[in-house]
Amino acid sequence: MDEIFAKGTVSVSITGAGPPLWLFHSLLADRDSFAAVRAPLAERFAVHLPELPGFGASPPVPGGLAAVADRMAEAVRDRGGEAPTVLGNGYGGFVALQMAIRHPGLLRRLVLADCGACFSEPGRQAFRAMGAGVTAGGTAKIADVAMRRLFAPDFQEAHPDLMAERRAAFLRTDPAVLVAACQALADLDLRGEVPQVRVPTLVLVGERDEATPPPMSRELAALLPDARLVVLDGCAHVPQLQDPDRFLEAVGDFLDGRR
Repeated sequence: MDEIFAKGTVSVSITGAGPPLWLFHSLLADRDSFAAVRAPLAERFAVHLPELPGFGASPPVPGGLAAVADRMAEAVRDRGGEAPTVLGNGYGGFVALQMAIRHPGLLRRLVLADCGACFSEPGRQAFRAMGAGVTAGGTAKIADVAMRRLFAPDFQEAHPDLMAERRAAFLRTDPAVLVAACQALADLDLRGEVPQVRVPTLVLVGERDEATPPPMSRELAALLPDARLVVLDGCAHVPQLQDPDRFLEAVGDFLDGRR
């Protein structure tokens, strides 16, 4: 496992050999949310696992989601080699989608897990409320809400150790970065730009995802010129943690270019 700073700004851990695959983590979780699928993927790919700007050792970037996407595009270009596949979960999916829009030709394939092109008004209000909560009381103020947006209550109850680990990871999030991201997602509307994305795309969504519900993924898949949609029954916002085997099965053939 190698740790590098791509473009001098983005901390990236690299495992395995083969075609490049980048995994972008969600807003309410760090890159360890891919821990259960990283080793199996590294048997076939050079898995690049960055800390998105503002997380971990990667410094934040001003300018909203577009600036985050541009910085990640710089990091991808800095690595060189063949065009990669990018798999983004939640916030990471929004970053990946924005990157594909703003940097055509950069990517080979795209997996968008539990994201969308635009939130409903209740979804926007939820992000505004989370941002206000963090401003008023720090990340601890919304920790319960954050965990509920990641995992269904019955899953939380059945996996106390995992939940303790995920809560601790969330509490390490920079409050200023979290507030800025909440505002960016509340204001986001990419519906007019999504049809520009011409790369083959797999859109995944957990059937029980409360943060980015399945209708968002259905809309996204319909807007993309070359996309297929997979709904994972019983899963919520981070299926790679909740059911890694099914997640790997869902993405496997697509990542290999067989569909």
